[in-house]
Amino acid sequence: MARWKPIAIGMAALALLAVVTLAAAQMAGPTPEEQAAEARAQSDAARATPDSEPADFPLYPDPGRPREVVPENEAEAPEKVVAGLSSDAVSITTNFDGSDILIYGAVKRETPIPKNAPLQVIVTVEGPAQPLTVWRKERKVGIWINAERVRIGAAPGFYAVATTGPLNQILLPEWDERFRISIPLAMRAFAGPVEVSDTVPFTQALIRLREQSGLYRLDQGSVTLTEETLFRANIQLPANLIEGDYKTRIFLLRDGQVVDVYRAPIEVRKVGLERWLYRLAFDWPFIYGLMSLAVAVIAGWGASTAFRLLRRG
Repeated sequence: MARWKPIAIGMAALALLAVVTLAAAQMAGPTPEEQAAEARAQSDAARATPDSEPADFPLYPDPGRPREVVPENEAEAPEKVVAGLSSDAVSITTNFDGSDILIYGAVKRETPIPKNAPLQVIVTVEGPAQPLTVWRKERKVGIWINAERVRIGAAPGFYAVATTGPLNQILLPEWDERFRISIPLAMRAFAGPVEVSDTVPFTQALIRLREQSGLYRLDQGSVTLTEETLFRANIQLPANLIEGDYKTRIFLLRDGQVVDVYRAPIEVRKVGLERWLYRLAFDWPFIYGLMSLAVAVIAGWGASTAFRLLRRG
């Protein structure tokens, strides 16, 4: 019995530490930097855009606006994309710290280069989408708790946009809504009834948090275009990627309108020990739980033995 006492004390201490940490997080609430960023986001949403300046893209989702599916490449495009990727597969290992994918290509045309408007290129890489809930914390009786919420039907786990110029200058909003290119429009729709009066702060907060973690990124001017024919873009994939089938889209634009679209898949998968543990947790959760418990017990017993030997030494 005395042998199990240190282990029991250690597990009880860990549980108490977890409860204290959770309570401290609830008491602390948003940091001053988060509150300032939230205030800036709300201020930006309320600010009107002068007619003389290019219109900003709407912050989707807007529950009052219907979505219309429009087929792509309806007519034969005078200019078409011929592109390739440096790699169409990314392996996530235990020491995976991110990766770069080079996307390159050329513009195929059988007529002279049009002179009416310069050619622009936009490259997007989108990860698997998942439903999620965005909560707003409120302080009640001195404790920060989750209050209002907005459930979003699907938001990509990763989304990167690379362009040859400022996005709001090279892409018209109506074409953005049609192809869902900008980050706000990458989110799909609300799930269930909307329970708040204004959804904009919630979607802004989600975008801000994912931009801070590197999962959402807008790299304006990072696509190199040579002689309106050859282009290349380097997309950085962060270390906290989720596995799944990623979608790459390449848009050719003239005068703010999409001329042609090219699509290519990227497969992101866990491999090695990382994949074995991941599949074990989902396919055999009972065995995974027993193994986790055994590791915790062995670690506690090892720590207890080490401290006992140190005291004797």
